[in-house]
Amino acid sequence: MIELFNNLNMNPALVVALQKEDITTPTEVQRKVIPEALKNKDLVVQSETGTGKTLAYLLPLFEKTDTSKREMQTIILAPTHELAIQILRQTERLSQNSEIKVSSMLAIGNVNIKRQVERLREKPHIIVGSLTRILELINKRKISAHTIKTIIIDEADSLMDDNNIVKLKEVIKSTLKERQIMLFSASITKKTEARAKEIMKEPEFIKEKEVASIPFSIEHMYFLTEQRHKIEVLRKVIRIMNPSKAMVFIGHREETEVCKDRLKYHGLEVEGIHGQNEKMDRKRAIDGFKSGKIQILIASDIAARGLDIEGVTHVFNLNIPENPKDYLHRVGRTGRKGNTGIAISIVTERELQFINMYEKVLKIKIAAKDMYKGNIIDAKEK
Repeated sequence: MIELFNNLNMNPALVVALQKEDITTPTEVQRKVIPEALKNKDLVVQSETGTGKTLAYLLPLFEKTDTSKREMQTIILAPTHELAIQILRQTERLSQNSEIKVSSMLAIGNVNIKRQVERLREKPHIIVGSLTRILELINKRKISAHTIKTIIIDEADSLMDDNNIVKLKEVIKSTLKERQIMLFSASITKKTEARAKEIMKEPEFIKEKEVASIPFSIEHMYFLTEQRHKIEVLRKVIRIMNPSKAMVFIGHREETEVCKDRLKYHGLEVEGIHGQNEKMDRKRAIDGFKSGKIQILIASDIAARGLDIEGVTHVFNLNIPENPKDYLHRVGRTGRKGNTGIAISIVTERELQFINMYEKVLKIKIAAKDMYKGNIIDAKEK
């Protein structure tokens, strides 16, 4: 029998809100997380992008928020402004569709802090934002940390790395000991696990199946070339395939800029995002890609974390991740909701070892391809 949200003993208003967005069946992570979250347990949840993890914590938050009180009750921390905005929009949508009066606000950097302070005077139930700005507002005594009952840490591997862990501990320390902490990430490293145990009380670890299966709707292929010819091979493959919405994954900021400039020179609609982007440039690139004005979005893994964009038809790997799970995270952005997708890796002789490893670990076939007279052919056919 298919499990529905009704079976999770949720507020009927939330079930109706989900139905308005054609969501009737909980995902694996939602089935596992929601009952435990409602018991006020500290949770460490490993879940891939696109599996519904945001709703996995928002739904129990809506169940537990005391809307009769005008006080701040939850902090949701996100590593990027884009992810924070996505979470806020989903929170607002859930409130509107359910007619449950849960108020929320955004607290991120590069935005006038005075406006945020004014908004905080209204005591929103949920504050979504960046670690640095939220800590700043706590230190200024603008966030009433003593009323915070729940802290959500989204994309925890980023927020618990060496650069952020001290700030994160400060935020947690400012709240009452009885608060609940829920930590979510597509990948949980050993270091993150150890740090989770430091800041949480007897956390329960929830993981999806060890290696999620890649949808059969994705076709995998690779092109063999030399390192210096990779961008040119990418350009030619794009010209032949003419993808309507493609993501190109690449290693570093400098490579992102070089690749973007080369493709633009040849008349392609392309933008790039990386860790050093100005906020407005990044937003313009992502919005253009979502709307279809931009055909190709080049991104580093870090810059793409938390981005959930519908309708991606092709994923290109211009550098090859050594971990099969990282390959899975990348290519899983296409072939969603029953649509077909194509994953193309452009590799050197040295990188072929990773292609072989992906095939074994992920149980997929990655076909060797080549180009001949404007067509994509099996490599052996030339």
